[in-house]
Amino acid sequence: MISRLEQHAGKRDARRPCGISPDGMVPGIEAKLARIGKGEPPRLLDLFSGCGGLTLGFVSAGCVSVGGVEVDGHAAESHALNFHSSGGASPDARHAMAKDILRHKPKELLEFLQKHSPDKGVDLIVGGPPCPAFTRVGRAKLREVFQHPEAFKQDPRATLYVPYLQYVRALKPLALVMENVPDILNWGGHNLGDEICESLAAMGYRCAYTLLNAASYGVPQMRERFFLVAVHKETGGDPSFPVPTRKVDFPRGYSSSRMVALKNVLAKTSGKGSWYVPPPVADVDAPPAVTAYEALADLPELTDHLHNRDRRGARYLDGQVPHTKLPHSAYARFMREWPEFKSDGRLRDHVTRCLTQRDYRLFKAMEPGEDYPKAHARAMDLFQKELGKRRRAGTTLLEGAADYLSLKADYVPPYDPGKFPNKWRKLAANEPARTLMAHLGKDTYSHIHYDSAQQRVISVREAARLQSFPDGFRFAGTMNPAFRQIGNSVPPLLAWYIADELLRSLGITPKALPNLFDAPGKTQVRNRVA
Repeated sequence: MISRLEQHAGKRDARRPCGISPDGMVPGIEAKLARIGKGEPPRLLDLFSGCGGLTLGFVSAGCVSVGGVEVDGHAAESHALNFHSSGGASPDARHAMAKDILRHKPKELLEFLQKHSPDKGVDLIVGGPPCPAFTRVGRAKLREVFQHPEAFKQDPRATLYVPYLQYVRALKPLALVMENVPDILNWGGHNLGDEICESLAAMGYRCAYTLLNAASYGVPQMRERFFLVAVHKETGGDPSFPVPTRKVDFPRGYSSSRMVALKNVLAKTSGKGSWYVPPPVADVDAPPAVTAYEALADLPELTDHLHNRDRRGARYLDGQVPHTKLPHSAYARFMREWPEFKSDGRLRDHVTRCLTQRDYRLFKAMEPGEDYPKAHARAMDLFQKELGKRRRAGTTLLEGAADYLSLKADYVPPYDPGKFPNKWRKLAANEPARTLMAHLGKDTYSHIHYDSAQQRVISVREAARLQSFPDGFRFAGTMNPAFRQIGNSVPPLLAWYIADELLRSLGITPKALPNLFDAPGKTQVRNRVA
């Protein structure tokens, strides 16, 4: 019998979740260890995969992708385009379809994804469930929902984490990685990290979690996230985290946000009853963070928006913008030469938004690092200067009149500077960027290019560079969906370091990490926890 999922694979609608075919047997831990012991690559399943940031890091470290589970159609297509494409051209329909984890039973999904594989199973599960839609779930409640697979239908607050746990129980991976926002540790004063570890420990896993910042691992972005690693006790391995390769001076806000997230964790006496471990510390001689300039300065300048200011509508990713400069940093060189994702010398997605003359004027006037309140003050100053100029020329502009308000609107954004301090921010060339969010899919004022001459927000490719996606990585859809996919991703370079650490804990030799240090005599900072 042909399942509904197989029928849809034949005529793919990447935005419509579907049914699943009958399941099959899943090999146990011992069989998986024996398989890997013969030199077979670890098989990876990415839950809530998005376009594949975690997948890219793990595949680059030596794993092979079984597939991704992603409900967003564009992201699912991107994942398939990069990891499951037919001859490197079009994505495999089986993998490109949107898949809703709440509707797919684990073994049935595996049967579908590995239909033509004689040895079905996964060795590693990774994933970043979206932020939970609840404020408090007690340990007893989480266990109740976990032990009764249908209970989540009655409690939608727990539907995002529980399916992940159900997949782990059903598919028995050797190890797993979960990523989320730091607030998972203090969600309404409640620590979900410990509760997830409690459930995993009951399944035979050794667990640990911490907070890692991407900038500490060579990503040109200060992105703080929760990471949980669990290793099955039968492997003999222990969970650990990679030592940072960069020494970063974070702004005060990052330290205070971390302390808020860790409030409940650190309140426990001597960490008793918690699986939290402090983040590893960089070596004393580790180089500084990779900057926005190191990440972006070799990319072609964009000024077309200044001449097509009224252009609206979808921006497509099928352009062919050639590189006009040589790589100016080790990071830029690596983004062009990432193994299996090398640039072909042209950028398909170096496109940005066309905005208004008001915005371009402000982008040029802003200083690096300035936020919306300062931009608003500059806008008011420019407006007052233009108002005075017109009045001196004899134009009558009474405060509150229609022509006065119209002129003000041409110069001053309408947002309250007291309520939207982070809405605008201009990149500082000599620092990593601030966190890229999924909101990039709606606007990119939070990441204004540091080059005042270009007077613009960042492009899709620049966002990808700041998130450490290589130039050869392709995004499905148009500009806005691509921005959203990038903002939702785990930085692939950070994922590679995490994969390297995890594989070593399992006794597997990973593929070599990149050397991103320009300084003469510098060697790759060790990435193993002592």
